[in-house]
Amino acid sequence: MAEETITDCMPPVREWPVTDLAGVDFDPFLAQLMREGPVTRIKLPNGEGWAWLVTRHDDVRTVANDPRFSRAAVMEQQVTRLAPHFIPQPGAVGFLDPPDHTRLRRAVATAFTARGVERVRDRARRMLDELVDELLQDGPPADLVASVLSPFPIAVICELMGVPATDRQKMHTWTQLILSSSHGAKVSEEAKDEMGAYFADLVGRREGSAGEDVTSLLGGALGLGEVTLDEAVGLAVLLQIGGEAVTNNSGQMFYLLLTRPELAERLRAEPEIRRQAIDELLRYIPHRNAVGLSRIALEDVEIQGARIRAGDAVYVSYLAANRDPGVFPDPETIDVERYPNSHVSFGFGPHYCPGGMLARLESELMVDALLDRVPGLRLSVEPDQVPFRKGALIRGPEALPVMW
Repeated sequence: MAEETITDCMPPVREWPVTDLAGVDFDPFLAQLMREGPVTRIKLPNGEGWAWLVTRHDDVRTVANDPRFSRAAVMEQQVTRLAPHFIPQPGAVGFLDPPDHTRLRRAVATAFTARGVERVRDRARRMLDELVDELLQDGPPADLVASVLSPFPIAVICELMGVPATDRQKMHTWTQLILSSSHGAKVSEEAKDEMGAYFADLVGRREGSAGEDVTSLLGGALGLGEVTLDEAVGLAVLLQIGGEAVTNNSGQMFYLLLTRPELAERLRAEPEIRRQAIDELLRYIPHRNAVGLSRIALEDVEIQGARIRAGDAVYVSYLAANRDPGVFPDPETIDVERYPNSHVSFGFGPHYCPGGMLARLESELMVDALLDRVPGLRLSVEPDQVPFRKGALIRGPEALPVMW
């Protein structure tokens, strides 16, 4: 009888009408789901069936850190999803569970520690200064995305990965095709295969290497038998793609600063609060459309009164968790003095984004350089005229037309 009651009380399945949203608007459908309850059910445009959606901050962290919810099991069944394509590389770290997940991440961990990130700081600052020099030399008007916000993260992640500068544009093109849902599954899959083949060659040539960049670390681990080539390639592809997310995040960040000149002026006047302000902007910006990767429940689990059965697909929404009013008072307000700020913009648990520290470094460098070196920076069009990406999994402006 109790089971029948639980079944009768299951929330309805909501079809998520994933549309191209304006600017940095929070998805109104996700807001509606949050109001309906902490655990709801959704159906996305691709894949099969329905999935649970968890939106409350503490519950999101619980699911993301609970071994009863498996990423590896997703490989064994079709799950409702946003992207038209689902062809992860064999051994891709995003679809591994501990201990394999832990072993694979350990192979590149030193590149993403504080020391590893600091290793590229000076080189990153020089590359950024060169881009800002060119921006100022060419003069206004300019597209901030094309001139700084896109080439800088590409250069930094390629530097960290050990990808030669001559191949940066190739990496950028592949990444854009992989992250788009508008070109269709075939184009995205071909781009992922081409990037995978590139890294298979690069890592293979660095087998036994003692270098500090990511592909050298993977080559070293391959030579020691700690990872397979398929595993190394899957991780390299994920890290390379993730590195370009900074372009979209920083695009949204600067859109917020340029449409809130009083906030930009405060950060110019009070550089000591910039790091804290960047964390608040990371909490606030809607990084993606809908949700990311799902998990599969390995056994029956109850969350907030909802009985999630073994085999059910479960999504967490980090965007919703970042707007949980129980954790972030007045969550729709950008409060640069918010403390503590336990946002989950880089995820949580074993799959916490390994590049989180690098992304913060890049954001800090860009905010410092552009606020200090281009004091009159402002939009050259009305805010609603700024074009945002369409049909993309990761949200962000296509261009930021500016003058100074």
